[in-house]
Amino acid sequence: MTPATPTVAPLVLITGASSGIGQALALHYAQAGWRLALVVRKEIETKNWLDAHSICADSYQIYLADMADVAATVAAGQAVLAQQGVPDVVIANAGISVGIDTADVADLAVMAHTFATNNVGMVATFHPFVQAMVTRGHGTLVGVASVAAIRGLPGHGAYCASKAAVVSYCESLRGELRATGVKVVTLLPGYVDTPLTQSNRYPMPFLMQPADFARQAAQAISQQDSYRVIPWQMGVVAKLLRLLPNALFDKAFAGRPRKRRQGQ
Repeated sequence: MTPATPTVAPLVLITGASSGIGQALALHYAQAGWRLALVVRKEIETKNWLDAHSICADSYQIYLADMADVAATVAAGQAVLAQQGVPDVVIANAGISVGIDTADVADLAVMAHTFATNNVGMVATFHPFVQAMVTRGHGTLVGVASVAAIRGLPGHGAYCASKAAVVSYCESLRGELRATGVKVVTLLPGYVDTPLTQSNRYPMPFLMQPADFARQAAQAISQQDSYRVIPWQMGVVAKLLRLLPNALFDKAFAGRPRKRRQGQ
């Protein structure tokens, strides 16, 4: 009898996997038996976290890159191809969220860095894998946006604008790849209890735990949903806000505390 060919576990690449929802996604996929390609800025902290959760060293590789550095991000992707092969799923999750004041010239640099990380970094993350996935005939590219993409919030212009750009970019990419077998999924998290949100100075309805978000996100990815707001209740709220006339929207959010700016 001919021995069965060993089955290779599927591979997921996750950026920003050293904390927050990226870390929660890494744990979810590891527990589901996937191999991990983790692109992070903090190698030692990530390795310690993996060890603490008894994730087998043979099942993951760590790659260092700052998403604002295009060359480093592309190089990390190329290293993944060389060392682990073409991922089944690529999740461009890494992002930053800092408040800005357009009247302060120093915040122009904050705006530029936000777009470099949240938008150009996402494109650089996907770039090494597009042609490889098209050639193979399947794969899933996942862009992590935010419900903040749906309406601009006072003091939060850099983040809201960058996440709105994520939605539009992923929509464009989805159309470009429609006939290739490669899928594009856009995830819009609501409020998730992570370091990114814990300094917020305003109410956060339907606040989720990272593990709950990761479970629902993985389900949306496996179902190849083109667009999913998580949790669904935030999707309803966001749609209602989108329908709200500008005058009422502006009045409702006039006294809302602003996102903390850099250094605050």
